[in-house]
Amino acid sequence: MSAPAIRVEDFIKRYGKRVAADGLALTVQRGEIYGLVGADGAGKSSLMKSVAGVLAHDGGTVEVFGTVIDSERAAEKVKQRIGFLPQGLGLNLYPDLSIEENVDFFGRLRGVPGAKLAERKNMLLGMTRLDAFRSRPMRQLSGGMKQKLGLVCTLIHEPELVILDEPTTGVDPVSRRDFWAILGKLLEEKGITALVSTAYLDEADRFHRVSLFHEGKVMGEGTPAELIARVPGTLALFRAEPQADALPRLKAQFPQTEAMGAWLRVFAEGLDAAQARAAVDTCLAASAPADTTIHLSDWFAREPELEDVFVAMLRQRGARLNTSLPADAPAAAPTSTLAIEATGLTRVFGDFRAADAVSFAVPQGEIFGLLGANGAGKTTVIKMLTGILKPSSGAGRVAGADMRSAGLAIKERIGYMSQAFSLYHDLSVVENIRLYAGIYGLDDRRARQRSDWVIGMAGLAGFENDAAGRLPMGLRQRLALGCALVHEPRVLFLDEPTSGVDPIGRRMFWDILFHLSRREGVAILVTTHYMSEAEHCDHLALMFAGRVVADASPEAMKQALIASAGQLLELRVDRPVPAQNALRDAGFANVALHGRAVHLLSREADTDRERLPALLDKAGIAVQSVGLRPLSMEDVFVQRITALEDAGRRSP
Repeated sequence: MSAPAIRVEDFIKRYGKRVAADGLALTVQRGEIYGLVGADGAGKSSLMKSVAGVLAHDGGTVEVFGTVIDSERAAEKVKQRIGFLPQGLGLNLYPDLSIEENVDFFGRLRGVPGAKLAERKNMLLGMTRLDAFRSRPMRQLSGGMKQKLGLVCTLIHEPELVILDEPTTGVDPVSRRDFWAILGKLLEEKGITALVSTAYLDEADRFHRVSLFHEGKVMGEGTPAELIARVPGTLALFRAEPQADALPRLKAQFPQTEAMGAWLRVFAEGLDAAQARAAVDTCLAASAPADTTIHLSDWFAREPELEDVFVAMLRQRGARLNTSLPADAPAAAPTSTLAIEATGLTRVFGDFRAADAVSFAVPQGEIFGLLGANGAGKTTVIKMLTGILKPSSGAGRVAGADMRSAGLAIKERIGYMSQAFSLYHDLSVVENIRLYAGIYGLDDRRARQRSDWVIGMAGLAGFENDAAGRLPMGLRQRLALGCALVHEPRVLFLDEPTSGVDPIGRRMFWDILFHLSRREGVAILVTTHYMSEAEHCDHLALMFAGRVVADASPEAMKQALIASAGQLLELRVDRPVPAQNALRDAGFANVALHGRAVHLLSREADTDRERLPALLDKAGIAVQSVGLRPLSMEDVFVQRITALEDAGRRSP
């Protein structure tokens, strides 16, 4: 048997006094996609850089293709066999070079002969759909295009091992799915080995095996199915009215409970489906006051997902899931007052229309999601509504003020958490809060009161005097949210607020948003690339090329997709890439790889469940299972945006 591609034992890495990795161990077999999952600062990047030979470690053994990487000379022996894509959009690229010039540069740097370079370049640019943009400078690419170009440059010399550090963070779902399809095809056809880290736990299905990282240690390793089996339980999805009363009661018994739009999502650890239903019913009946009845409907129960297991493991290690927000605060009274109105908002830069006649409305107390691929125009719309950017045409009102003329009035009535900058990293937690309180004109007494509220809300007790830049990502984002809320605005704008935040941090963040919406009546407009977070929104607007192309609730968007394209079938197969090709040849247009499974939309789901195993068997592909799977917002997003992109390519 050949030596493994990677063998790591007792790996230790320190940065000054901080231990980033403490005794890590893993083995990656050749031809395997191995995933590293964990929060920022868990040790993933340190390990990957050491495997790539670009970072020295302080203890333990790192072995790549049988060579112990303990010096620069040893690293040089295997570097030609490795491709490394570092974390960050396009950080391995040259912004002033075009797509083609970047690829040529990396090809020559890796010593790829001219004829081979041209052949591989044509193949990879075609696979990534970048061939039509060869002359475009890298700095003008969207985030998804940058990552696909980075992958092309990483693969141009046909490495045996690719090391990809969070390659899809900050990338829209269409580019994310493209990225995985390209990688899966190359791994299957070329036999490449891949070591990949991710902040998206829904990507774990795409890995053969996974290590779960936490605070520099591995707390679990195995196939996704093996890891899920380690924490048995039931994932329940249902509606409960009134939702704002049901959520805190369920959280008291089931810590892993979250609101997702009109639905509640509960992980009942250690219970089967029947036991979970009985426990939820008992909890809601026992905790409700005598004059209150909570009605439960639309119950669905299924196996938990890896994120549920990961969060449960962290809880078992003492991780805190809940904020200190008052669970018994009265629900905000329903209102039809509009907090945000956009009417025909347009912004033109030269001959480029970043936003094109954008219209939507957000009632007070609603969580409104603005979705779209990189470069769709979401941030431009937010900047116009908040008065940062003047529109070329159109109108907008925010918190009752006209965005064109109100100026300071709008700024006093809104909270804004930008994608790029919200905090002063050299200032402490308290200093940041007091600074924002001063900017918004709060007096000393009110500033102290709101500072105490922010620290409690964000779970920052004990961190008051720590520099903001030294906080873990999840705490830092909650501090930024607190600073945006210090003056008690009625409207809150959040631009990609949880990018790079670990699952527990994201859940706590959304608990806060739910409280603000349901209990305090704050209107929230949020952009996100996490399609699981889109499920939390009451209403969504989907943007494409600067225009709003869909405007409905998440549930309505899913039902519209089922009506137009059919239900979602999941096929577990032994060879996903050939299965995808065979299904497309059989006439299925909407087919996508999903780890070791293939997803497709079928208008005749019952019939196709019966006939597809035989169809694939003729192609030499073994089918382990075929079943219906609920549509996700990612399925909706990818199908709608892909159809629009295809239509754009067909039009003259």
